[in-house]
Amino acid sequence: MSAKIAQSLFALASYLESQQNLLMNFSSARQYFYQEIQQPDEYINLAKAALYIAQEEYPNLDPEEYLNALDTMAQEVQERLPTPRYPLRLIQSLNQYLYDDLGFTGNSSNYYDPRNSFLNDVIDRRMGIPITLALVYLEIAHRIEFPMVGIGLPGHFLIRPDIPDMEIFVDAFNRGEVMFTEDCQERLTQMFQQPVNLKPEFLATVSNRQFLARMLTNLKYIYLKQQDLGKTLSAVERILLLFPTAMLEIRDRGLLYYQLGHYPQAVADLQNYLSKVPDAEDAVVIRRLLTELGKE
Repeated sequence: MSAKIAQSLFALASYLESQQNLLMNFSSARQYFYQEIQQPDEYINLAKAALYIAQEEYPNLDPEEYLNALDTMAQEVQERLPTPRYPLRLIQSLNQYLYDDLGFTGNSSNYYDPRNSFLNDVIDRRMGIPITLALVYLEIAHRIEFPMVGIGLPGHFLIRPDIPDMEIFVDAFNRGEVMFTEDCQERLTQMFQQPVNLKPEFLATVSNRQFLARMLTNLKYIYLKQQDLGKTLSAVERILLLFPTAMLEIRDRGLLYYQLGHYPQAVADLQNYLSKVPDAEDAVVIRRLLTELGKE
C-alpha cells in the first residue's frame, strides 16, 4: 500500500471517528436531526427534520404521530381534488381544506411565540408563522403529487408550484392568498414601509437546508429576545450543523459561549472568526474581547 493511500485511509478513519464522537455528545433528537441532514439536500425530509428540531423542546414528542397526521390530511384533500387537476384549482382545494375546514391561521397577535416555530405545535394548534404554515402546505402538496417549493422573500416566506414558467406564489400565512410578482413587490413595500426593489434573488427557491436554517434562525432570535442564552446557543449549533462554515454563526456561537462562561470554546470560535474575516466590521470589538480573555 502506498504512503499516499495509507494517509488517505487514516484521514478517513479520523474523520469517521470524529463524526462518531460528535454524535455521541448529541441528545437523541440532535442525533436524528444530524443524521437526517447528512443526506443530499433533495432527499432531506423537511417534516422529519422540523420535528427533530421540535423534539429538543419536547423530548417525548413522537415524530411518527405528526407524520401520520400529515398523511391523513393529504388523504382527506385527495378525496376532494377536482378533475382536471389544474394548479389554481388544486390551490383552491388546499386552501379550502386547510383554512376553512381545519382552521389554520397565521398567528399575528403573538408572532414571536416559539410554539409558532415547532411543527407539532403548528399542527396541534392550527396556528403558525409564514415558514411553518408553508411547511404544512408543502408537505400536503407533496403527498398529493403537486410539487411546490419554498421562496425566501425577505421578511416573509412564500411557496409556489414547481412548474416551469408558472410565476404564481402562495402566501400560507394569509389563508393561501395567490400572488403574482407585482404583489410580491407591493408586499415588500408594505413590510419595510418604503419602496423596495424586487431583486430576482428575492424570489429564488430555497434549498431544504436553507429552509431549516431559516426556521432555526427564527428560534435563535426569539430565544435571544427572551434572553434564554442556552436555547439560543442550541439553535445556533444546529444552524452550524447545516452550514458548518457560516462565519457569522461561528461568531455568534463564540459570543454565546463567552456569555455562558465557556471561555475556551469562546476563544476558539472568536479566533476562528477573525482568522477567516479579519476585516469584519466588528473585528475591533472581537479583538478587545479576546484581549480580555487573555488570548489576543
